[in-house]
Amino acid sequence: MRRIEGEDLRGADIRHADMSGASFREVGLNGVRMRGVELVGADISGDIYGLRINGIEVEPLVEAELNKRYPERALLQDRTLTGLREALETFDRMWEATYERVASMPPGTVDVSVDDEWSFAQTVRHLVFCTDGWLRWGAQGRRDDVFWPGGVPHSAFAASAPGIGIDPVAAPSYADALEVRKGRVREVRDYLATVTPEQAGSPAEPPPWMDQSEPFVAAQCVWVVLTEEWHHHWYGTRDLDLIDAGEARST
Repeated sequence: MRRIEGEDLRGADIRHADMSGASFREVGLNGVRMRGVELVGADISGDIYGLRINGIEVEPLVEAELNKRYPERALLQDRTLTGLREALETFDRMWEATYERVASMPPGTVDVSVDDEWSFAQTVRHLVFCTDGWLRWGAQGRRDDVFWPGGVPHSAFAASAPGIGIDPVAAPSYADALEVRKGRVREVRDYLATVTPEQAGSPAEPPPWMDQSEPFVAAQCVWVVLTEEWHHHWYGTRDLDLIDAGEARST
């Protein structure tokens, strides 16, 4: 199998090619045009804003179905402080139930990678990284002792992560990572309990991996944290279901 990695294929004209079984991971497909394609049995996960298939915009249909299947997801539509607080408490209960589930599974489950995705332990560490960037750096405006060295950054920022204090070879235990993770959730809860509407609407600098020219406010930064909470719980439970069913392709 040919592996294409790190190449700039913008504007490529691909014709009469067979890409059956190809895997696309963290690939920019913005503005892609496909004509006369066969897309049978495909599995797409990501941002699909503006995608049209046979003239039908897909995003509203997918959004409605996701909210139907996962009613708690709709909480993300309310970006008021009241809405953010409700979303945090709901998502935290979901995570706590999942931690209990993981604890009841065979030893080593937290380190299983399904289909080359993050393991459950890595997901926990990534959420610490997200909270550090969007709450501590963004909403709170901290610049000292912001990032936990054991956090897992997204791959596009991994090379730059040591510059903000991330240790690329860190290997904390799951128990230690979970303790830090729960502490970060408490920090979000404490912030939402004390922040005023004026503070929530004040300008905030996004974390270093974001476009610094895009305007953000403090409440928006917390909303990003909660969005990460929901999505990674979705991904994590998806993989746990596969592990439970014996259908996981471990790597």
